[in-house]
Amino acid sequence: MNIASQVTETKGENTYSFDEFLAKRDSLDWYKNEPFLQKAVKKFTSSQYEQIHEKILSFSPIVSAKWNQLAERIARPEVRPYMLHFDAFNHRIDRIVRPMEVHQLEGEVFGEGLFSSKMAPWESFVKRMLTHQIGEGGVTCPLTCTHGLIALLDQFPNDEIPELYDILQHTKEGIDGEFAIGAQFMSEIQGGSDLPANLLEAVPYGKAYRLYGNKFFCSAAHADYSVVTAKISGTDKVSTFIVPAWLPGDKEKEKRNGYQMNRIKWKLGTAELPTAEIQYNGALAYPIGPKEKGIAVAVGIVLTLSRLEIGIACSGFMLRAAREAKLYSDFRTVFGKKVSDYPLAASKLKRIQNAAERTTAGAFKIYDLFLRLEKPLNPGIKSEQPLEVRKQLFNLRELVLLQKICATNEGAEILREAISMFAGHGVMEEFSSLPRIFRDVVVNEQWEGPRNLLLTQIYRDLQRVSDWYSPVEFVSSVLEGSPQEQIKQFSEQLEDLLQRPVLGDVNDVSIDAAAEWDAFCDSFFKTYQQIAVAEINQ
Repeated sequence: MNIASQVTETKGENTYSFDEFLAKRDSLDWYKNEPFLQKAVKKFTSSQYEQIHEKILSFSPIVSAKWNQLAERIARPEVRPYMLHFDAFNHRIDRIVRPMEVHQLEGEVFGEGLFSSKMAPWESFVKRMLTHQIGEGGVTCPLTCTHGLIALLDQFPNDEIPELYDILQHTKEGIDGEFAIGAQFMSEIQGGSDLPANLLEAVPYGKAYRLYGNKFFCSAAHADYSVVTAKISGTDKVSTFIVPAWLPGDKEKEKRNGYQMNRIKWKLGTAELPTAEIQYNGALAYPIGPKEKGIAVAVGIVLTLSRLEIGIACSGFMLRAAREAKLYSDFRTVFGKKVSDYPLAASKLKRIQNAAERTTAGAFKIYDLFLRLEKPLNPGIKSEQPLEVRKQLFNLRELVLLQKICATNEGAEILREAISMFAGHGVMEEFSSLPRIFRDVVVNEQWEGPRNLLLTQIYRDLQRVSDWYSPVEFVSSVLEGSPQEQIKQFSEQLEDLLQRPVLGDVNDVSIDAAAEWDAFCDSFFKTYQQIAVAEINQ
């Protein structure tokens, strides 16, 4: 080979490599390499710490590597779920086709038995927070929905319907090593969160019911069982039901329980998760909970757990974003300096890390309150309960709502900031998981009640209880540990806002009041999170 050909072959060659960054990123252990998360676990698990710590140390490498790799493969556009309505012999089967990797991931995640009576609540909590770091991945929404279904069955046992006990065992403890999947189908075309407007009809059928009508937004459509809201014929009250996807012996035949799936939705995020429109044509359904309190049952138990889990998910999302943005910024050199050596970049990294720690601390603190309260999931707060118990249950209710709207809103901001640290590479989905997780957090912001709906609910809640729980008492209780001047300031703001036309007719005065209410809730909850951070760092 002559010199001229050698020059031609090497001219313009670029030997730049990301291998150093990739080696460090792919070797990370999401628990072992997350000091603040370990501090939070130690703070809140107290006497159980050593046992739980060791179990999480064993679990974390699986989610950090194997499950993460599976989630990345599942996210490819060409393997997203699609519907096969008929088999070769013209039988209606409505088979949801998903990639092999999601079945593997689903089997392993659910096989952990995260809601089994054999697993300590804090162990389950931390394992779920780590699992959320893979993104939704087609598994974490079903996991959350299954939690709600289990809680509902635990709360309202019914010996007259033995099928409900079997469903509970199948989802909670597993049968022959297999754990069933749950879902919740409540939204209808006329109003997603407006459950009183439900039109799906439940017709009595012995001790069970038959469902007729349409549900328009049904995520985890592949689930084995679903929680469904509907109106019993001849009434205007919404009730809650458990609906099997298949009746005994029919799953193998792909014969669904009296319903058809019209289509799978095309969504912004959680794209790996099949979300369908369902037409019920006499599906067998089992009633659960008081018939006249279906909305309170669905919201107080199922939606509360979903909203609580969304806060945990946002913590996982932000922890991963902070970790990977810092790692890349320490690796990447631009204009002769590491990205992290530029003050503007360093300030963003600090903001991302602070938000991740605040959100994590707040999630732990709220879950601690959830575990300390006896029967924290209730269809309404009962007046016969001791006053202090009612106040704590109310605190939990409002904190779950505040966490849901604040963590998802800030989560989207933080994921976007983290993506920016990668510059152009940040939007390349084969390069980073953050764009996919960004879309997931945007969807989480809309699920289980969008921001404006929950801001309205919090406002009405505070007005409704003011005769037995004043704004000053509420602020003082929730922000316990904060400086008195800060508590006084928030108390005065809240008292003032509750007298303003936040929910009044639309005009300049009410618009200004509504904007102030939105800002107040955000600031108030971030203060709560900061208290939680301080407690962990003590």
